[in-house]
Amino acid sequence: MNHSIDLTARPSGRALDELRHVKLTPHFAKHAEGSCLVEFGDTNVLCTASIEERVPPFLRGQMRGWVTAEYGMLPRSTHSRMDREAHKGKQSGRTMEIQRLIGRSLRAVTDLSKLGERQVIIDCDVLQADGGTRTAAITGGWVALAVAIENLLLQGKIAVSPLIEQVAAISCGIHNNQAVLDLDYAEDSTAQADANFVMTASNQVVEFQATAEGTPFDKSRFDDMWLLAQQGCAILFDKQMNATRLDRP
Repeated sequence: MNHSIDLTARPSGRALDELRHVKLTPHFAKHAEGSCLVEFGDTNVLCTASIEERVPPFLRGQMRGWVTAEYGMLPRSTHSRMDREAHKGKQSGRTMEIQRLIGRSLRAVTDLSKLGERQVIIDCDVLQADGGTRTAAITGGWVALAVAIENLLLQGKIAVSPLIEQVAAISCGIHNNQAVLDLDYAEDSTAQADANFVMTASNQVVEFQATAEGTPFDKSRFDDMWLLAQQGCAILFDKQMNATRLDRP
């Protein structure tokens, strides 16, 4: 795969295999048991982890916990104001799909039997959207979860961490007939294909979603995106580890 820089290929001028500027700020929210402000370029998502000393009814008495997620976009996270879904009285299909994806991704790297009969709710609120909100939410959601788990350990409520490993997510796509990493809105809205990869630090795949926009693509293009996703997630795993090492202010 050609990883050379092509300044004409991307609206942002980034190299084909270049992430946007990524920043993970842990302990961002004062009151949450765990939190992380995640910034992927101009996409900003606040992820908070709340611990409840109870589990959903279907898990009662099983001595295991649960990790779930909720996702939402603030009214002015995009160019024009959108109504709050609470005002509409129901969640959109997109919202439900994304929050289920976040929950599945975090549960995939959590040993729920070590969590005890408690639930961790990860709230992912999009403050500003410029593409890749779901992948940012998964990446920052893991940091928020890790901070909350550390608090449980410090309080002596659990004996060992239920976290098995890290999980992160990144978008890839085909833009101007070339595979590119970490699409912003300008690319996502005109891409020939876009894909989201959720991967673990041991190079396992939790989930991937790939869609052609008009023209089908062959396996070689998919392989190009796969390699880019591995490269991008490796960088995200380092940033997650650095974020969780930071001392609480």
